[in-house]
Amino acid sequence: MGLSTLAVELISVLALVMGSSFHEASHALAAHLCGDDTAKEAGRLTLNPLSHIDPVGSVLLPVAQVFLHGPIIAFAKPVPYNPYRLKNRKTDEAIVAVAGPLSNLVQALLCAALYQAAKAAYLSCFAEGWLCVAQALSVFVYVNLMLCFFNLLPIPPLDGSKVIGIFLPVEARERFYVIERYAMVVLIVVLWVLPSVAGIDLMGSYLDATALPLYDVLCA
Repeated sequence: MGLSTLAVELISVLALVMGSSFHEASHALAAHLCGDDTAKEAGRLTLNPLSHIDPVGSVLLPVAQVFLHGPIIAFAKPVPYNPYRLKNRKTDEAIVAVAGPLSNLVQALLCAALYQAAKAAYLSCFAEGWLCVAQALSVFVYVNLMLCFFNLLPIPPLDGSKVIGIFLPVEARERFYVIERYAMVVLIVVLWVLPSVAGIDLMGSYLDATALPLYDVLCA
């Protein structure tokens, strides 16, 4: 039997909260190690979800995607940092940016290892409990991979935009970050308007080509 649909949806939300908290805390830790304590001073160097939750990106968006059976994506409040306090601004900005998605990838790999152990335990005795544990862990793998690759998109304020930014000249970088004020509109169009109106699911296609193949490998 395994987990019910409702249980899977609730575990997905829990995985989102935990994954997002580790994600943002990793940004704060990376900034701290690179010489900038802005996030630490703002109370963001913590795994407490209440310090990172964004009402739209951390609650409404992922819950809607879960119950609409769409891709599991979310974002939290951006961690504040002062690039002028970093030891090496050009490279450290990229390190701080990639720390978040990397934390989700690490979580996915750890949960995948535990999933394989739980799966082996289930196959050895066919106990229902081990099957439920394996299914729950596979949800954590899936959600963290979705968070990882979603946040790597080069759309401000997502982390991918910060990585691309270091390769742009200063003036081009400033113009690029102007897009940030329109980021929510862009995401709404990509996530809901295009799929429902034009039948074009850009986000789904992107995640199908990135996160899902890796999920299939890890949870085979």
